[in-house]
Amino acid sequence: MEMSREKLCASKADGSSDSAYQCSACHGDQDWGSTSRGRAKSRSLSASPALGSTKEFRRTRSLHGPCPVTTFGPKACMLQNPKTIIALERNMKILKQVMNNFSLSRSAWNWHIQDPASQRLTWNKPPKSVLVIKKIRDASLLQPFKELCVYLTEENMIVYVEKKVLEDPAIANDENFGPVKKKFCTFKKDYDDISNQIDFIICLGGDGTLLYASSLFQGSVPPVMAFHLGSLGFLTPFNFENFQSQVTQVIEGNAALVLRSRLKVKVVKEHRDKSSVQNVEENGVVSANLEKEVGKQIMQYQVLNEVVVGGPSSYLSNVDVFLDGHLITTVQGDGVIVSTPTGSTAYAAAAGASMIHPNVPAIMITPICPHSLSFRPIVVPAGVELKIMLSPDARNTAWVSFDGRKRQEICHGDSISITTSCDPLPSICFRPVSDWFESLAQCLHWNVRKKQNNFGVEEEEF
Repeated sequence: MEMSREKLCASKADGSSDSAYQCSACHGDQDWGSTSRGRAKSRSLSASPALGSTKEFRRTRSLHGPCPVTTFGPKACMLQNPKTIIALERNMKILKQVMNNFSLSRSAWNWHIQDPASQRLTWNKPPKSVLVIKKIRDASLLQPFKELCVYLTEENMIVYVEKKVLEDPAIANDENFGPVKKKFCTFKKDYDDISNQIDFIICLGGDGTLLYASSLFQGSVPPVMAFHLGSLGFLTPFNFENFQSQVTQVIEGNAALVLRSRLKVKVVKEHRDKSSVQNVEENGVVSANLEKEVGKQIMQYQVLNEVVVGGPSSYLSNVDVFLDGHLITTVQGDGVIVSTPTGSTAYAAAAGASMIHPNVPAIMITPICPHSLSFRPIVVPAGVELKIMLSPDARNTAWVSFDGRKRQEICHGDSISITTSCDPLPSICFRPVSDWFESLAQCLHWNVRKKQNNFGVEEEEF
């Protein structure tokens, strides 16, 4: 099935049963308290799109945290806590009074901070399309992949699968799977734009499949449901044994969300050949909408884990780190890691950094083997803008990678600008807060120790 054919099918599917899904975040004129599919509806005042165009590299609204969008993909959004709605409506009334009466007491300003555990998934229209991401070259995932796809097609879902997944001989030569495979919509990364076609994503594999899903969407990311079928599984909370009931709950909007912040990265490179200015490239695809500078090449990336800047040789890496335009330090060592809270349990943790809960709005800066006994990892507010450049007296170039991909050389005059993206990755989970601590204990064996024996009766007397 070609992309053009699917768009027609999707448009027809969207037109059905729209009345059954009236999301409070997208239909603010609905009265609070109405129900849809058994869920209470609430009118959200915070569900507004991010300011400015997503093509622009801009700062977030606050130094203390990002202002993430609360709509994910074409149909998903976040169901707000009713207590938050009531508090916001009350404070909107207070704001109007302040505009009319400046003598209002400060005690009236009692803003409610939403509990991360109350973040829930909801739909403004019934989901009809799903992207299935499977770990490549893993024979153990063939049977789960086939079972999942058969179930989704039986539920009349439009299934998207990357072309290289279907090139596996075990799938291509399976005659019994042929009728199901004919219903797939296929695409090729960096060539086909599926950003407005996917309602939610299902990942089969390890943590790398979630990182790969993030790389496919440089703007708004649909909700991601990740099944633990890999080696570590820190970011994959679901087991595949009961996948039918779990997927059904997601389709019905009965699921919790954790918003994993991403980094928005802009790489500006000086062209060595000033006579020819090449095209601006965004995530491997030529884009005419990005800003062009004479004699410069600009690339933008959305990063879920970390940006790593390091050297290719035995020389010390010598890079300057700027925060909001001010030089804060020069890294002399093997390199530096700029990570999200999600990435704090990856490469940064191996380099000695602290582990940050994904609900904390922050950016972590971690040196890699610094040639200094006092250089400790630091945490900065999520809304600042970092810039990394080669020091003027650096002896060699540096290399940068984004979630372990797109590795490229950084020379003198090039710059890497990093800030928190307004498009987080909405990860479907069981419990947004406690799931993280369970992953620390089960995957990283955090604070695992044989317990100390208590004193016996005789020992206490002694």
